[in-house]
Amino acid sequence: VFFTNKTTMMLSSKSLALAAVLLVSYDVDAFVSPQQSRTSTALAGYGIGSWNKSSSPSSSGGAAVATRNPWDDVNETNKVAKTDAFTKAPAAVKKSFGLGSWSKTASPGGSGPASSTKMTPLPASVHAGVVTGQAQVDLLNHAKENGYAIPAVNCVSSSGINACLEAAARNDSPVIIQFSSGGSQFYAGKGLDNTDFAAAIDGAISGAFHVRTLAKRYGVPVILHTDHCAKKLLPWIDGLLEASENYYQMNGEPLFSSHMIDLSEEPIEENLEICQDYLARFSKVGMLLEMELGITGGEEDGVNNEDVALEDLYSKPEEINQVYEALSPISHMYTVAAAFGNVH
Repeated sequence: VFFTNKTTMMLSSKSLALAAVLLVSYDVDAFVSPQQSRTSTALAGYGIGSWNKSSSPSSSGGAAVATRNPWDDVNETNKVAKTDAFTKAPAAVKKSFGLGSWSKTASPGGSGPASSTKMTPLPASVHAGVVTGQAQVDLLNHAKENGYAIPAVNCVSSSGINACLEAAARNDSPVIIQFSSGGSQFYAGKGLDNTDFAAAIDGAISGAFHVRTLAKRYGVPVILHTDHCAKKLLPWIDGLLEASENYYQMNGEPLFSSHMIDLSEEPIEENLEICQDYLARFSKVGMLLEMELGITGGEEDGVNNEDVALEDLYSKPEEINQVYEALSPISHMYTVAAAFGNVH
C-alpha cells in the first residue's frame, strides 16, 4: 500500500483503509507527508515515543534514546490548515470538493514525490453523505477517468465507521464503507440470535443508518456497500433489499448504494440468471449491483484454489461478454468483479 524509496513515502488511495484503522490511536497526518522516509520500526511505533533512524537500537546493545519525531516539523507546517479544513469539513469540502486526490499528470514519478497542483473537482451530482443511483455512477466514472482508487473498508463497529469518515474528511476523499455478513452480525452483537440472518440483517441496517446520520456532518461522499454474498447468504441480502425498498418509498432513494453478489463458485449460467433477477429488483430503487465472475488463486474465505489450472484463474473475454449481454438490457447499474490471477 505504501509507495516507498530511500527518500519518499506517500499515502496511496488504497492505503486510506490502513489510515482509517490507525486513526483510532494515531495521527493520520503522519502517514501523508512525502517529505521524509521512516523505518518500519518507527512507522509501527509512531506516536508512542517512536525512534528515528539515528537513535534506533543497534545490534550490539545499548538503550536507544527517544527523540523528536523527524516528521514533526513537516507536520507542524500544515497542522493549522489541516485542522481548520477538518473542523469546517462540510463547508471546506463543498468549496474544494476536489478529493485532494492526485490526477494522472500529478502522480509520483520514480524520482520524487507527487505534486498536488492539479485537482479534480467532483461531478455536480456527488454530494456529502451517502450517494446512490446516478450520483454513484458519476463518482465511479470520475475515479476511472482521473486514475484514482476509492478505498473500500469493511466495518464492524460504529467507532470503525467514524474512523473511516474522519480519515476520508482529512484527505478530502470519498470512501466506500461496506459490511460483510459476519461483520454485520458482529455489529449487532454476537449474543443475538442469527437464525435466518436476523442479527446480520439488523446489524447492517443499523450500520447503514449510522453512516447516513454522520457522513454529511463529516462532509464526505460515501458509497454504502455490502461485501461478498455467496449463494448461501442470499437471505441476508434479501433482508437488506427489503429495507432499501421501504426506505425508497419514504425518501426516494435506497438505504444502501449497492450490494455485491458473489456467485463465482456457481456455474456461470446460474450466476447470470440469479444476478438478472436481483438487478431487475435493484433497478427499481436505483441501486447498483456488483457481480463476481471466475475464481482466484490461493485461499480466500475458506475456499482453496491452490491447485486449479492457471488458465482458470483469469476471466475470459467471452465470459465478460456473456455478462454484458445478460445484464445490460435490464440496467446499466452494475459492475463486474472479474478474476485476474489471485485478485478480482
